[in-house]
Amino acid sequence: MSSGGASTLFFALPLLLIFGIFSWLPIVRSVIMSVQRTNLVDPAVFVGLDNFAYVLNDPLLAVAVRNTLYFAFLALLIGFPIPLVVAVLMSEVRRGKGIYSALAYLPVVVPPVVAVLLWKFFYDGSPTGVFNTILGWVGLGPFPWYQDAGWAMPSLVLAATWAGAGGTIIIYLAALTGVPPELYEAAEMDGAGIWHKIWHVTLPQLRGVIYITLILQIIATAQVFLEPYLFTGGGPAHATITVLLLIYNYAFATSLGGNYGAATALSLMLAAFLAVFSLIYFRLTRSWSGS
Repeated sequence: MSSGGASTLFFALPLLLIFGIFSWLPIVRSVIMSVQRTNLVDPAVFVGLDNFAYVLNDPLLAVAVRNTLYFAFLALLIGFPIPLVVAVLMSEVRRGKGIYSALAYLPVVVPPVVAVLLWKFFYDGSPTGVFNTILGWVGLGPFPWYQDAGWAMPSLVLAATWAGAGGTIIIYLAALTGVPPELYEAAEMDGAGIWHKIWHVTLPQLRGVIYITLILQIIATAQVFLEPYLFTGGGPAHATITVLLLIYNYAFATSLGGNYGAATALSLMLAAFLAVFSLIYFRLTRSWSGS
């Protein structure tokens, strides 16, 4: 090995060591725990695939998967187009764009616990609740919000969209700066209005970024945990229990003595599903994003 290669390895070694300890070692440890019966207190016992069988036979797994898919569907239906629409409209603003960008990103910097407490106050299901009072002005409500099994998941999606849309808006705004101005000028010379410019110029130029943010949002919604845990704890009547919340319940619902083997088994199953889904997604969109 040349002196240059040896020096590069020497300087990279601490980074590789830290990355291995804090990233790969937990993954390896999770694989080992998934085939053990362990509560991190008593000695671990090798059980093979029993943890996976236990998870697959758990009636709550089907409920958690269904709720996770429902959350992902609502989040994509509501939360995916909103940042794109807001970013495109903000890009058309000529003055005060920095202020609008700061306001759009502000929810991201609000601590999650504070945001949940704020939304819980807004979601008061009584007729005097904030949202119910506002909707009552136009003759709607009152609605039970997250206190009702049917309303709980849409309520969580609205709160999650408010909390996470700002980061995606900034990504779209950054991507919009790379759209060649001459394309808009050519469209204006052809008599295109703002909506035609957005449809025929802006969106095609953002195609690659849209595909990336879409898969990132799908992965994030498949791992939703914070909102169900802080808002409802999985209730009412398991209406908001998700896969990640089920993993948490396996491991920590009973404090010490939790079923860590089942928790890591379900974690690996979720990771494998997301990896396969991401691979298929990127293969299908590789030609679309570049065309």
